[in-house]
Amino acid sequence: MAAVYLKKGEGRLLKSGGAWVFDNEIERIEGEAENGEIVSVYDFDGYPMGVGFLNRVSKISIRMLSRGIRDPKAIDEAYIEKRVRDAWEYRKKTVDTAACRVIFGEADFLPGIVIDKFNDVLVVESLALGIDRLKPVILAALRKCLEEDGISVRGIYERSDAPVRRKEGMEPFKGFIGEAFDTEVEIVENGVRYLVDVEDGQKTGFFLDQKYNRLAIHPICRDARVLDCFTHTGAFALNAMAAGAREVTAVDISDTAIAQARKNAALNGFITENDDDGKAVPGPGLRFITADVLDLLPKLEAKGEKYDVVILDPPAFTKSREATKKAVKGYREINYRGLRLVKDGGYLVTCSCSHFMPQALLEKTIREASRAAHKRLRQVEFRTQSPDHPILWSFGGAPGEKDGDENSYYLKFYIFQVTDQFA
Repeated sequence: MAAVYLKKGEGRLLKSGGAWVFDNEIERIEGEAENGEIVSVYDFDGYPMGVGFLNRVSKISIRMLSRGIRDPKAIDEAYIEKRVRDAWEYRKKTVDTAACRVIFGEADFLPGIVIDKFNDVLVVESLALGIDRLKPVILAALRKCLEEDGISVRGIYERSDAPVRRKEGMEPFKGFIGEAFDTEVEIVENGVRYLVDVEDGQKTGFFLDQKYNRLAIHPICRDARVLDCFTHTGAFALNAMAAGAREVTAVDISDTAIAQARKNAALNGFITENDDDGKAVPGPGLRFITADVLDLLPKLEAKGEKYDVVILDPPAFTKSREATKKAVKGYREINYRGLRLVKDGGYLVTCSCSHFMPQALLEKTIREASRAAHKRLRQVEFRTQSPDHPILWSFGGAPGEKDGDENSYYLKFYIFQVTDQFA
């Protein structure tokens, strides 16, 4: 069995509760081990640090599985089943499990793998070599746990098609695990119905992390005129309609996303008319626009449009620390433009899904946007990701702080009441 020794003074993230060891932190490797195998990890002086997957190809050379175990042989099927069972039991206590994230990588102590459940369908994303080898064991354990609760898995689809897999020495992959099945799956969330495309939808097919944030907008959307920007497949727009909004405009740059949003709207009875070609179109209270949000918002302002609620749910403007400065400009611009469209006394719903955009920096950016827009903000609510995407705190600091674990904490969500600065 191989043993990995850290350099003196290295392993700060690991020692503060993190799960990664980087290639430049390793002093030496004793013994033979293939990439993907489980190895013992020691500090420079021989103090045992636990066990984890080794991968010399990746900058993240070790992904830790346990800090308390010293022998890699202890990571057997029984150990994996316990991890999976713990994850499932946690979801049963904290979220509606009809559609939820069952495994969330490092936050569930199974690094590099994500598994989402959409009713009786599982969608898997495996992004690390070591965990990829354990994928059949993890899925078998999850099937067992679900069956014990009377849930029969109809099918499993793998969405390991992210380019980041190449950094682990693996090719992107997508396809069925086992028998083929209809990959358009219907789910219900907060009383709203959706068709989830697990084969070709973004990520694993649907963004489950905003589940309870979508529910949080219901009170402010009653009888409101709502603008939903970056609507994707229409989730916030449909929640606004379900809450009793009198008018909702939903915008996205993707024709594919808008087409799926229309299907979801029809599924909920929010589309009641047909155009000349027989295609379903929104009823009087809901319309979809295919457009670049950053181009559209100034045009709406120039036309004098005003809304009771403006929702900004953009994709991550940065996926690296180096691009954060550019991302700040993007977040400042959309919040500035969005604020200019909110009626006096109306509401701004705004968020960031990038873990490279710390909470403090996002708040500073929103504050600057409000100053430029001559608006005052009264915070109604701050929220983060749904509990099925748990945030793992480190010993070194809270998420987003120095030495905090910023990998499991990424979603920041605000609701503000907006008033004119000089009202």
